[in-house]
Amino acid sequence: MAFAQTAWTPKEDGKTIKVIAHRGEHLHHPENTLPAFQAAIDAGADYFELDVRTTSDGKFVLMHDSTLDRTTNGTGEVYKHTFAEIRALDAGIKFSPTFAGTKVPTLDEALDLAHGKINVYVDTKYADPQQLIDTIVRHDMQDHVVIYGNPFFLYEVHKIRPTLKVMPEALSPDICKLFVRAMQLQVIAFDASDFKDPVIACAKDANAKIFVDRLGDADNPEAWQKAIDEGAAGIQTNLPAELAVYLRAHNMATH
Repeated sequence: MAFAQTAWTPKEDGKTIKVIAHRGEHLHHPENTLPAFQAAIDAGADYFELDVRTTSDGKFVLMHDSTLDRTTNGTGEVYKHTFAEIRALDAGIKFSPTFAGTKVPTLDEALDLAHGKINVYVDTKYADPQQLIDTIVRHDMQDHVVIYGNPFFLYEVHKIRPTLKVMPEALSPDICKLFVRAMQLQVIAFDASDFKDPVIACAKDANAKIFVDRLGDADNPEAWQKAIDEGAAGIQTNLPAELAVYLRAHNMATH
């Protein structure tokens, strides 16, 4: 498919902006599932974002919420269930009968799907640092992921494998500067609360890329352009296809 190969090796001439598909393309597909991730690839995204949690028997599964209730036909907390129990659930039926039978995917499956096609934004809800690193490296994705999560967790990841791109939330100018010093950041995450001039300046001073959320009411061309004008290098969106079209029209797409 046309986007698949070019998303992996983007052009670097001029100003280009990364399209980050929040939980995959989840407006028309069940979030954090393989169909949503494939749709993000098809939409021309540069990254799909996923949420990692750990089962009671130590397996990585992909789910945003701490409980199974909203997105599956199961109930209760993810970490209290075995992988087999979670795998037996339906992660598509609540979204649409069309997706009945869709399984809760593993991180392995998502990385396998992504390899050679797209980068992955790993939002770590709960995971062992070494196990996460080993999983990423096993799929040869170490140069094609950014890892978001608790700063203490990210610091552990950085200590084990400093070349991985860890990406804490910027939070404030002082905290941003602390993170930059502690983890030699290449990329920093922003949302609506901290995407402000003094915090943005910290990222620019560190020569770190800015990945900013533009979700909900802020997920529109005017807000995308404002973020780009203020220094964003990547935009996390619920509208990956629309953002990709916008960037191509303005010669800012990576492919």
